[in-house]
Amino acid sequence: MAYEVDNLTLAEATRHAPFVDYARCVDDSQRPYNHVGDWPAEGELYPVRVVDSRTEGIPLIHVLGFQGEAPFYNAFAPHRFEVILTVWLN
Repeated sequence: MAYEVDNLTLAEATRHAPFVDYARCVDDSQRPYNHVGDWPAEGELYPVRVVDSRTEGIPLIHVLGFQGEAPFYNAFAPHRFEVILTVWLN
């Protein structure tokens, strides 16, 4: 499994990092025409992983539990979210 881009559940994500970030969607506009899969709703809070993308060169927000197709799976540009909380699972 390629952990940079993949459809991860909350349980799968916490096996690789002992915390979960939560982010609020602040921009759900301009959904790309070729996006296939779940799309966040503005104002909603989601469990996420913030992952530095080797291909994009920026951190991408991966919404845990979302399903999406290649090439970006469930990754979204950082301007669409505001990370508001980190919960450590220790």
